[in-house]
Amino acid sequence: MDIALSFDPVQADDFDALAELRALTMRPSLERLGRNDPQRSRRRLQAGFAPEPMRWICLDGERIGFYSLFPQEAAWRLDHLYVRPVMQGRGVGGAVMRRLIAQTQGSAMRVTALRGSESNGFYRRYGFVQTGESEWDIEYERAAEAAA
Repeated sequence: MDIALSFDPVQADDFDALAELRALTMRPSLERLGRNDPQRSRRRLQAGFAPEPMRWICLDGERIGFYSLFPQEAAWRLDHLYVRPVMQGRGVGGAVMRRLIAQTQGSAMRVTALRGSESNGFYRRYGFVQTGESEWDIEYERAAEAAA
């Protein structure tokens, strides 16, 4: 069963709300790594903040998450995908991922996930395979789907 989500453009003045949602969503994973620093998290989001490729994930008019997707080299880059913790495990992430795969017409997609985050399993379930890693992050790519 698909969830009836809507996707609203992000505006420049949405930054504070985005940073708050990102910090809330990442807190458990960062705490496990001993790296929970809300100010650092805010600075990292600010460093690459570009509202144009970002969309709010909305359910019944409520902003429950956001993502950023843009073309980069020979693939699409999923730079953010965050869903409020109270909404996780309800199919929201899957509905968003299916939308992104359709939106990119099955093209290759890349994403980075924090080591130890539950998002790693999520991305693997959607066909992403590990292509690299660093001290804190794991790089993934989902290959382009063959044309029908």
